Amino acid sequence: MPDEQPEGADEQPGDDGPEVAAEDPRALAERETALLASLQAVLGDAIVEHGDACGDLVVRVRPDAWRRAGEVARDELECDYLSFISAIDWTPATRPAGDTSGDTSAPVQPPETTFGVAGSTGRFQVFARVASTRRHWGVTLKCDVAEGDPRAESWVPVYPGADWHERECWEMYGIVFDGHPALRHLYLPSGFEGHPLRKDFPLLAREVKPWPGLVDVEAMPDEAGGDDGGEA
Repeated sequence: MPDEQPEGADEQPGDDGPEVAAEDPRALAERETALLASLQAVLGDAIVEHGDACGDLVVRVRPDAWRRAGEVARDELECDYLSFISAIDWTPATRPAGDTSGDTSAPVQPPETTFGVAGSTGRFQVFARVASTRRHWGVTLKCDVAEGDPRAESWVPVYPGADWHERECWEMYGIVFDGHPALRHLYLPSGFEGHPLRKDFPLLAREVKPWPGLVDVEAMPDEAGGDDGGEA
């Protein structure tokens, strides 16, 4: 009985074997596909777009379905843990006046407006990450907010831990969370002007007017009037 040939021994040199379709890097894994199906079964056309971000499911919903999406994630997907709620400003970072260098040393700050996974219709978005501590899965949910009147439904009735996150988001981005029990400052004084995490916030303001927390620092002896501390 002749010896069995090893697999592939009958292939000719240069034969790459059977053609395999290239895997779509945006394709969802089996688990993420199941999570998406569960969301679609309840939210239906309230889901605007979805995508994959390094193996994690990202789902964008209509603004009027934002709180409902959190409820579905909690009840249907068993996501009992809220990791965070935050926002993003897709406006390109401003460059100094007259800067024509075309510096590309910071690719995370492209000169043109670009949107992330699951897209966007405008400048601002709110997004949240929730996970199941029992099932060991999670999903990132996001929705668009209007630039002229940025607001979203509060998730505090769904995830009480959203309280702190929404306060920070309101303070730093100026996004109002309807139904939040008490939006108030966490870090900045009550009279502070502007929202520091917006791309158009003028960081040079600290040179124009006193920055919160700025204090005068007393000069060291050898810096005061050229005094080196030596005897006359």
